[in-house]
Amino acid sequence: MTDLLEARPATDVAGKGSLWRIRANLVWAGATSNWNMFRTNRVGIVGLAIILFFALMALIHPVLMSGMRWYSGAALFLLVWPVVAWMIWPLLGRLRHERRVTFPLTVGMTAVLLAAIGVTFGGVWDAGTYHPVVGNEANPPILHRTVVNEVTDPATEMSVREALLYSNPDGSPLLLGDVAEIREQPTGPYGRHWLGTDPLGRDILSQLMKGAQGAFLLGMVAALVTVLFATSVGAVAAYMGGWIDSFFMRLADLLLMLPALAIFIVMSSVFSFELWHLAILIGVLSGFGGVAIVLKSQALAVKVKPFIEAARVSGGSTIRVIAVHVIPNVIPLSFLYMMFTVTAAIQTEATLSFLGLLNIDMSWGLMIELARNQGYFLTGMRFWWLVFPAGACVSLLAASFFLVGRAMDEVINPRLRKR
Repeated sequence: MTDLLEARPATDVAGKGSLWRIRANLVWAGATSNWNMFRTNRVGIVGLAIILFFALMALIHPVLMSGMRWYSGAALFLLVWPVVAWMIWPLLGRLRHERRVTFPLTVGMTAVLLAAIGVTFGGVWDAGTYHPVVGNEANPPILHRTVVNEVTDPATEMSVREALLYSNPDGSPLLLGDVAEIREQPTGPYGRHWLGTDPLGRDILSQLMKGAQGAFLLGMVAALVTVLFATSVGAVAAYMGGWIDSFFMRLADLLLMLPALAIFIVMSSVFSFELWHLAILIGVLSGFGGVAIVLKSQALAVKVKPFIEAARVSGGSTIRVIAVHVIPNVIPLSFLYMMFTVTAAIQTEATLSFLGLLNIDMSWGLMIELARNQGYFLTGMRFWWLVFPAGACVSLLAASFFLVGRAMDEVINPRLRKR
């Protein structure tokens, strides 16, 4: 009898291990099926490719500045390994089902690729020149402009009034007909700076890469906070009903009625807002607002399912029923709205940065704000590199998350799938 009692825990442990293995296989099969449906949507694939491009920009920037460190190498591995595996596995044919072959092979190839990147590009940017905040180009191109009465070519001539701002190398004032040597800032694209420099001599490409880091941080934190609050609020309101449901829904109606941008402007004017403050605020407003209403409707559909009643009759507590049975069936839809939250967060950050209301070092919105503040908005396309790259990054990254969300909608919602 004692031997049987001692043998039972081993059996239970084995049973639990096999149960977790079955669950893991089911999750993997579901993920594979959803990916096969997702990749048939060309719009979603385009959006995913744009996201991966900006993610690579964000991760490669520390490597260019200070070399390959363990954290940047780990992050790059998580990004690059799926791409390498996706490219290599079809070439292996029948061997792609042999994990003992494919997994070490793809891991080894990814490690070799990252090592080559680290050796080739590690620390190639001098911090004094390419730092996105305090960097400065010490030797910009020299412009030779002649002082004339009437300017016909601004690139080679300057007016007498503008000549008052400069002087000759010996300190004497410029006179009519003199040729001034001017250190060009901002500088257009050339060999040392592929996208030129801003009015302060900072590299535009380095600023774009740094801005991508902030955009991903903002979007991911805002999306996670939104999913946490919206899923919890929607599931609790749907399952409990009564005054709890009424309270959360009236709160959501109130937040929908208030203009979100006005709230952000007022709060950022009163408080010193950093990037993570804005991300949490966006997540809270979205989590208790419209997203909670949508997820509540999904939770109501789950609430009437037979397995919910079975769980309740079998003695499951309210917290257990909500956490184990309701929320897992709402999570897929919450992931969909997570993509839309990232889009809204990126647009909001760019707007507040453009208005100068965020306490951050660098972002795409700040790049545009600097160009406006220095008066380059009035020069047309002459200084296009000061505005167009940052504006294109904001538009492309926000649009890419929206496109991925639309593609995920077809995966999650069976009624939208192509027959």
